[in-house]
Amino acid sequence: MNRYETVFIMTPVLSEDQAAETVEKFRKFLKGKGATIKHEENWGLRKLAYPIQKKTTGFYHLLEFEATGEVVNPFETEFRRDERILRFLTTHMDKYHVTYAESRRNKAQDKK
Repeated sequence: MNRYETVFIMTPVLSEDQAAETVEKFRKFLKGKGATIKHEENWGLRKLAYPIQKKTTGFYHLLEFEATGEVVNPFETEFRRDERILRFLTTHMDKYHVTYAESRRNKAQDKK
């Protein structure tokens, strides 16, 4: 099993419920393919670096999951088919990336 991290941006015209429903759709897709979600972060509404589809803000969300390599292509196809998604990026996490992500989360929890 490989570890992956996906960050996606949803259109800002969605309500909070619609954004949560969109995230749940992708969560269910991963679980249906046998993936385990290791971490998840909702970054909320943020300003985009440049306009995408004439929109200057978007809802950011991060999913960190463990799955086989065959899951990534169908997962990204689901993003392409969903009109609520402006952009997405999936990266394979090597051992250094995993260590860094965990230490960053631990530091954030210690501040709270």
